[in-house]
Amino acid sequence: MGRVTTSTADLWHHYGRARATSDRTVPDTFYWSWGQDAGPGPEALGNLSGRCVGDLGAGTARHAAHLAVHHHPAQVIAVDASPAQHAMATDLYAHLAPRLRIVQSGAVPHLRAMPGTYDVLYSIFGAVDFTDPREVLPATAAALKPGGRLVFATLAHYLTGAPAQPKAMAADIPAKTPDGESTTLRRWVLQEHVWTNLLDESGFTDITTDVLPATTGGPRTADTLLVSAQRHRAAARPRKAR
Repeated sequence: MGRVTTSTADLWHHYGRARATSDRTVPDTFYWSWGQDAGPGPEALGNLSGRCVGDLGAGTARHAAHLAVHHHPAQVIAVDASPAQHAMATDLYAHLAPRLRIVQSGAVPHLRAMPGTYDVLYSIFGAVDFTDPREVLPATAAALKPGGRLVFATLAHYLTGAPAQPKAMAADIPAKTPDGESTTLRRWVLQEHVWTNLLDESGFTDITTDVLPATTGGPRTADTLLVSAQRHRAAARPRKAR
């Protein structure tokens, strides 16, 4: 089929659909690794009791549902721009309201509308991967309370095995429109020092990174880069000139 160059099609229409028809449970846990089978779990987020937590690029909200049920937050807000993902998440987990709130929105506009709201924000191969970091990271810092924490899992290298980018640039990766035609979407796969610099420029401190090795082989396995950072307790600092 010919390549489609549209920015309005729901490129996440097909993602997770098969599982949503056969598995309606709240997961017992989750992992940060690409394979979802090893490494740290929700403890990487710290104590969530009574906290306001946001999942950026939540998909069908399985991770958010786990936190809402098992970790006693004040509220978990699952944010995703995809109409299909929002519909599936609502069908699966709307019954968990008000502890779980499911929101259809792009990450950046949502964060900009929620200044100083969140104690914890996280992304598991979600919106942080698919949004320009020069937009999403400052918006994330602004939406966090001073001292609030961002944790995200991202690819440590491309699924092809090619190394991550040494600067803040995206690559086009294959995707499908709802009617099955081929297109692409942008993904940021960046080296550790690039993420660290971008976070520092966006008003974060206490930045840590950890590479979680893939546990199985194969053409689409990958190491995971797990990143954690704290919003500066003072007012967010202006970005450095580039």
